[in-house]
Amino acid sequence: MSKVALSGASGNMGRMLRVELPKHGVSLRSAGGTKPLEPLHAGEDVMHGDLRDPAVVDRLLEGVDVLIHMAGTSVERPLPEIIENNLVALHQVYEGARRHKVRRVVTASSNHAFGMYPVGRPIDIGAPYRPDGFYGVSKVWGEAMAQMYWDKHGIEGIALRIWSCGARPTEFRHLSTWLGHEDTVQLMLCCIRAQDVGFLPVWGISNNTRSYVRPVACERIGYRPTQNAEDYAAEILKLKNPIDAVGQKHMGGAFASADYTPPEGRPGRP
Repeated sequence: MSKVALSGASGNMGRMLRVELPKHGVSLRSAGGTKPLEPLHAGEDVMHGDLRDPAVVDRLLEGVDVLIHMAGTSVERPLPEIIENNLVALHQVYEGARRHKVRRVVTASSNHAFGMYPVGRPIDIGAPYRPDGFYGVSKVWGEAMAQMYWDKHGIEGIALRIWSCGARPTEFRHLSTWLGHEDTVQLMLCCIRAQDVGFLPVWGISNNTRSYVRPVACERIGYRPTQNAEDYAAEILKLKNPIDAVGQKHMGGAFASADYTPPEGRPGRP
C-alpha cells in the first residue's frame, strides 16, 4: 500500500487511527501539532509542526500518495482562530499536495456544516449546507476547497462529514450521530483504497437506527457501516440529556444553541 500521511495525529481520532491503520498494512506518517509526538509503536514515522508553514507541509507530504487531514480547530471558537487553523492551514496543505503530486486528500468535514437542520427528518448527502457556527462554516469552505482542487488540479478529495466519533455512544444525541471506532477504521481504509473518486462527500457515521442521515453507507467507496448506537439505547435513555432545548431540536446539538438568538429577539419581531 502507498504511503499515507495523517495530520491531526495527536487528537482522539488521530491516536486511534495511528494504532489501528498499521494493523491493516497502512504505512503512516503521523503529524501532530506544534508539540513533538511520541511514537506509539516501533518504527512509527512521526513529525510535528505548524501546517501554516509550507516547509512543515513539505515534510509531511514528501513521498505521500494519500493525506488524511484531521488537523485543525474542532470546536466552536472565535472566527480569527477558525480562519487560521481551518482555512489558512487547509490552503497550505492543498498547495503542498500540488507540489508533491499527492493523489488524494481525505479531509475532516463535519456534521456541523448541517447543524441547523431540525431533527426528525433524515437528510441525504446532497442536502444544502446549514452550518451551526463559524466552525461549521469553515467545513463548508473546506468542502468547496476540495471540490475546486479536484476540478482545477486533479487532486481527488473525499470530504468526511464526521458525526460523533467514539468507542461507544454516551448521550442521547449519539443514538443518532455515533461513529464507532470499528466503522471509523473501515471508513478510512475505504477512503485510502477506493479508485477514481474525483470529489466525493461521505457521511462519517455508523449504521444507527435513529440516524439523522440517509443513506449511511457509501457504495462508491465500499463503506458499509455495521455498528449501531441502538445497542446502547437502554442504558443511554436512563441518563439525563445534557443538551438544552434548542440543541435538542437541531442536528448540531450544543453547537446549534451556542450564541443562538431566540425568535423573539430577532429583527422584525416585537
